[in-house]
Amino acid sequence: MYALSNDRERRLLWLLALTQFTVIMDFMVMMPLGPQIMRAFTITPAQFATAVSAYSWCSGLSGLFAATYVDRFDRRRLLLTIYALFALSNLACALAGSYPLLLIARAFAGITGGVLASVIMTIVSDVIPIARRGTATGIIMTAFSLAAVAGVPAGVLLGAHFGWAAPFALLVVLSVVIWLGGMRIVPSLAQHLIHIPPRLSQVMPELWSLLTQGRHMRAFALTFVMMTSHMLVIPFIAPILVANHGVQPAQLAWIYMAGGVTTFFTSRAVGRLTDRYGSRRTFRTIAALSALPVLFITHLPNMPFVFVVLFFPFFMVAMSGRIIPLQALLTTVPPAASRGAFLSANSAVQALGTGCGAWLGGLMLSSTPNGQIAGYGMVGWTAVLLMATMLIWVGRVKSAPDGAAATDVPEYDASDAVPTAPLAARSTQAASGGS
Repeated sequence: MYALSNDRERRLLWLLALTQFTVIMDFMVMMPLGPQIMRAFTITPAQFATAVSAYSWCSGLSGLFAATYVDRFDRRRLLLTIYALFALSNLACALAGSYPLLLIARAFAGITGGVLASVIMTIVSDVIPIARRGTATGIIMTAFSLAAVAGVPAGVLLGAHFGWAAPFALLVVLSVVIWLGGMRIVPSLAQHLIHIPPRLSQVMPELWSLLTQGRHMRAFALTFVMMTSHMLVIPFIAPILVANHGVQPAQLAWIYMAGGVTTFFTSRAVGRLTDRYGSRRTFRTIAALSALPVLFITHLPNMPFVFVVLFFPFFMVAMSGRIIPLQALLTTVPPAASRGAFLSANSAVQALGTGCGAWLGGLMLSSTPNGQIAGYGMVGWTAVLLMATMLIWVGRVKSAPDGAAATDVPEYDASDAVPTAPLAARSTQAASGGS
């Protein structure tokens, strides 16, 4: 564990939150821009869902590949290198002139974004003690709120006045500024490199061992179902509001801003509740409560726009709030030596679930002759059914013996232990001269 001063730890956490902000904005801004992108390229809801999924699927594959090397480099150097490539990917999105080029650019963005998500959470796990990790995760998760409060509304307004590509140009500028801040704030994080890294010939068998260990597989299943349920609903909110309820694209900024302002404050509160009551109990409570706003928004009646704005914070708080205890729980699942590899793999699973949710949601929707979108109610019921399975399954996700939180016991299941060493963890034997 690294020993940072309180001030430096705080600055590092907020720098990581801003980095996460651009990654989340890059993904989120596609959704309210959906109506404009669909018009610009003359595509269907299913094709738009494919553009959203292209990012997620490539993010998942790159995150899975990152599990083979994320523990082999200084966290600082890896973060800055991948973030520079992320800025270039947004430049490619802004310059895309056709639907196929947009798909390629979104795939490139997904490749970089998937690695960044795992690197950020790995740094948090390395630097922050387990007793304060829920609060730290809450700070990182304020990136979601910042994206909703500032990033997405700004992107919507820019898109409405200057075209759909303008938000991606803004992301390029923001990424450059944050990258320069990272050069000054992020310390060298290389303590894990005192361990001798495994040979490349060992990496794939060990990755397979990481993926197939019982404790890990249960965590991956929870992540996948959670994100599938999440993304069945979210990508299509803006297209539904515009096509079915007559909301103007520029008005979407007020909806996301209202939700973002609320979640900016509730994210840290949920983090503190996670530390106090335990990740499982907090997750179950918020996930169960989230069924109500999901069903309401997927069966939204015609109502004045102001009531839509007032309702959206409840939806945003419920959806983002259940992610915080889940992330805190998942950091305890692997042993410390393979935490980076596990979180990279979990980030990949998360992205794959995101892509599958958006893709399946798009398949369940259809366009009516009068230009409206049908099938959203069934999407909502499917999302709620998946959430119900998570309430039961989360109890089967166990922590490693060195990562169990005091508020979540008993957690460790010794039957999940495997004899093979995790990725980047064959250190003790090599350091002592063993064969």
